[in-house]
Amino acid sequence: MKLIEKRVVLHFTGFEPLDGVAHRARYERSARQSAAVWGYSVETGAADEGSDPVSFVVTTGEKATAPEAGAGSPGWQTKSRIHMVDHDTLVRRLRSGNTLSQIIAGFRSCAEIMLEGGMRGYFRHAWRFGLFFLFPFLLTALAIALTAQIAIMPYGLGFSPWHMLWSAPLALCFFIFAFLPFSERFHTLHLFADWAMAVALGRMDRKDFNDWLEERATAVRKALDEEADEYVISSHSMGSSVAAHVIGILLEREPEIFKGKRVVFATLGSAILQCALMSSATLLRARVGLIARCPEISWLDVQCLTDSINFYKVPVVAVSCHRDAPEAKMILIRVKQMLTREHYRKIRKDQLRVHRQYVLGPDLKASFDFTLMTAGPMPASVFASPDEKRMPG
Repeated sequence: MKLIEKRVVLHFTGFEPLDGVAHRARYERSARQSAAVWGYSVETGAADEGSDPVSFVVTTGEKATAPEAGAGSPGWQTKSRIHMVDHDTLVRRLRSGNTLSQIIAGFRSCAEIMLEGGMRGYFRHAWRFGLFFLFPFLLTALAIALTAQIAIMPYGLGFSPWHMLWSAPLALCFFIFAFLPFSERFHTLHLFADWAMAVALGRMDRKDFNDWLEERATAVRKALDEEADEYVISSHSMGSSVAAHVIGILLEREPEIFKGKRVVFATLGSAILQCALMSSATLLRARVGLIARCPEISWLDVQCLTDSINFYKVPVVAVSCHRDAPEAKMILIRVKQMLTREHYRKIRKDQLRVHRQYVLGPDLKASFDFTLMTAGPMPASVFASPDEKRMPG
């Protein structure tokens, strides 16, 4: 198998309050962890000045093990240019309103997803994802009900309505100073914004979002002009829906854009169906079909049993109404096999932290490693088989 010497990576990040610079810093930390586990050398370069999206070069190579092995000793070396296609500008836009406006927008998104059949699809295909959808809204609805109960408590006890002059402020204090700090442990308002973005990417009815996707498509098209042995388009969580739109836009413009290129589309903990199961998401589903039918693209859908925020063992292409198209190759991983027992025990109850592990560094050698997929010497397609070696022998 020919090793990769030069690679271009377009990574579409998940829905997190991190810009491209912060994602680069996390990638660097994760790469150091991976290199320590697998025993190779890694150097993560600084972000290119003025690059948009943020881009940087990662160089990996064989680690010298003998005293006589110097800098000129033979060995493999791989240079990967990583482009971090983050959507932090959209995250900040969705989180820019006051608390009340964010709550109203969140419940509006919840209602829209329900009316468009999204929730029904979640419980039909991945009931744990359905619970993930409902949780922040049920939690907040319960808090609102308790707040109302506190406010009208004097009336319920038969006291004069004038007593609500103290019960109403007490209720407001409960919501602001007790519930809101408690809810931040579960990132409730952030999840509200996540669902607002899901609606925007499904309906495609927001001009600011649509214009941003067109801009990203133009930037990605420019990145694809660089010569490389392999092109990896990776995406995490909500970033998979963004990636599907952007790559779909490029295929609509230039159906032969990937001709002659070796392309791997790796969706990690993908949330494409979070948006695509909405009845209005016809454009997103059409773009999923374009990607699936592109002969130059090998689609790897990395899923995890213990991650409730993905569609485990669900065929994304078929469920997106393309049963006649080639299905994405499912790669099933286990987070507990990537981490030490103590580390896994610490994070296993934090579902958002488990969900992030796809793009974080490992403690142990495992069947999946994000750094090796995007910067290692082996073609990314080796991750399609659990029996393949991840490092050259």
